Amino acid sequence: MKITDRKKETVSPDMIGLFFEDINFAADGGLYAEMIENRSFEAKEAFGTPGNFYVVDDCGYGWSAVKGADGREPRLQFVTGDPVSEVNPHYLRFTAAGAGQGFANKAYDGIFLKKGMDYKVTFYARCVQYEGENFRVEVRSADDICASAEVKAVKPIPYLPFSDLTIEMKTGVADEKIQAIHEMDKAGRTRCNDWVAYETVLHARKDAKHAQFVIALEEAGVVEFDLISMIPGDAVAGVFRKDLFEALKATTPGFIRFPGGCIVEGISLANRYRWKRTVGEWKDRAYIPNLWAFDDDRSKEGLDVQRPDAHYGQSYGIGFYEYFLLCELLGAKPLPVLNLGAACQFRTTQMVGTDDPAFQEYIQDALDLIEFANGDVRGKWGSLRAQMGHPQPFGLDMIAVGNEQWETEYLDLFKRHELFEKAIHEVYPDMRLLGTAGPILDAPLTGLAWDFYRNGQKTNPNFCYAVDEHYYVSPQWMYDHVDLYDSYPREVAVFAGEYAAHTEDKENTLESALAEAALLTGIEKNAGVVKLASYAPLFNRIGHSQWKPDMIWFDAENVYLTPNYYVQKLFANHLGDYTVEMEGQEKALRADSIYVSVTRTWAGEVIVKAVNTNAQPYTLALSDEQGAKTEADGKIWTLERAGEKPENMPEPSKVTENAVRIDGSVILPAKSFSVIRY
Repeated sequence: MKITDRKKETVSPDMIGLFFEDINFAADGGLYAEMIENRSFEAKEAFGTPGNFYVVDDCGYGWSAVKGADGREPRLQFVTGDPVSEVNPHYLRFTAAGAGQGFANKAYDGIFLKKGMDYKVTFYARCVQYEGENFRVEVRSADDICASAEVKAVKPIPYLPFSDLTIEMKTGVADEKIQAIHEMDKAGRTRCNDWVAYETVLHARKDAKHAQFVIALEEAGVVEFDLISMIPGDAVAGVFRKDLFEALKATTPGFIRFPGGCIVEGISLANRYRWKRTVGEWKDRAYIPNLWAFDDDRSKEGLDVQRPDAHYGQSYGIGFYEYFLLCELLGAKPLPVLNLGAACQFRTTQMVGTDDPAFQEYIQDALDLIEFANGDVRGKWGSLRAQMGHPQPFGLDMIAVGNEQWETEYLDLFKRHELFEKAIHEVYPDMRLLGTAGPILDAPLTGLAWDFYRNGQKTNPNFCYAVDEHYYVSPQWMYDHVDLYDSYPREVAVFAGEYAAHTEDKENTLESALAEAALLTGIEKNAGVVKLASYAPLFNRIGHSQWKPDMIWFDAENVYLTPNYYVQKLFANHLGDYTVEMEGQEKALRADSIYVSVTRTWAGEVIVKAVNTNAQPYTLALSDEQGAKTEADGKIWTLERAGEKPENMPEPSKVTENAVRIDGSVILPAKSFSVIRY
């Protein structure tokens, strides 16, 4: 292969990014470091299928009674009346009949503790009738206490009915009682009915797996609890699970697409993602059932169809503020996706008409989100961002209108884009807007969408920066379509927003990863039109999958990096600044089942990416444009299989990094993906 120095197209430094949707317990129970499940007692059980579904309050989900030493069991009541926040109205009224009684949380698949680690515990409580001095907070594993702390209970000032005070004022008794109340107030008591915020630290004395979180009372009594939280001390920014965050950081993502995906639209409009409900204090973020808690198997009948994870919910511990913060911490550009007034088009025809005054709420949400991200701290939403701890703007410069929508007789996608574009660019003329081409590539609706965006761009250069394409396809499809973007016009860019190679068993294997690497060589070669690309989905909590394959697998203790992850990481870490003229050499190599792309840096470094799908090694000859063989020192990173695939797990793989002396050729191992830099 001759490596030319003739520049073809500039490579966007943001090309390879991440798509983060809350599926497979990606947020709660995943990247969000919160360890308590159903911390606000707002869990719902989801039943049914799209268009025929319902939810049932199951406020006690994840919680259970803990008996005292005498064997008696306390009473747990999940009530409303006077909550910490009206948006999450339920709380626990706990009645202990004796000392040592408490309540426990199952914490997803159980609490995992690391010996020596500190864990921050917070909760709200209200002592209704409790004479004990403390609450006891513990992590228990097989009757062993792995971590514990005592928290001093704040008692209420006794309640004095106004009628009694009025009578006693005539006798002079009231003054004495009021003075006594003031003295109790000084002693650290709280007004009756006031919630008290508690905080303590649990220090893990030993490792623990599948343990329980427990709060217990020292004596009999009645205490109300709400918003119970446990966060590991090493959580990044106090929010993000460290090992998952580090796995993301290692990919050096150019952008993060968020929050979806179908999550944006919801199983109904009431279930859609509303960003304004995900910011501010977390106690005021309304919990909702996750769209992926509902069964989407239309072959089943009846309302009682239910997923194993029917309680899967969204606490919004990772809301839009945390999303912007995550982008900043990872050095990635934010790419929010907005609802354009329609629920998930795969599931329902529910929508708000463009002539309905309610449609303006969706446009205003877009304008307000931009203000929240970038606005002056003197404005409403910029002020909220500052109050949350980030007075500086987040630097949002692109936003997507809709997810996987397509034009139909009932859904006027094109008109919606026009209305969003006009409204946004009147206020923010430099904001880059992305459109959607629907859920699949090989369909007339996709061509119709592209015609619309390209025609709009002819008269309005800001009409559409890029069009979001999605494809979940076989590995062979990817090999057959490596040149997919060779003939795409360059006026409107492409955003490959969701893609993955799906084997017959939909598993994470080297086979699928190599196909994705091959496709990415074609995407990189066409960097002049493909500006953004992100694999999907990102996360999968083992045992809680709604969709496979996925880029990163994990459980409470470990992270499992898939071959597909390593492909994304290698491409993102070795992009180069511009592509070079290949003169059809890449097409000739495909006849040998070798897929390549070549970029250079402005400093003159050459980066060759090569996929060898053969069952034997391949010698790739390298020369300069004049035909002189390449002689250089460099490095080579190679992705290969690393063992037999365990059942229901990703196939093991590894990336090796080695110095290499290039003497006219490099060896590509069998069934491998390599990056060569010199």
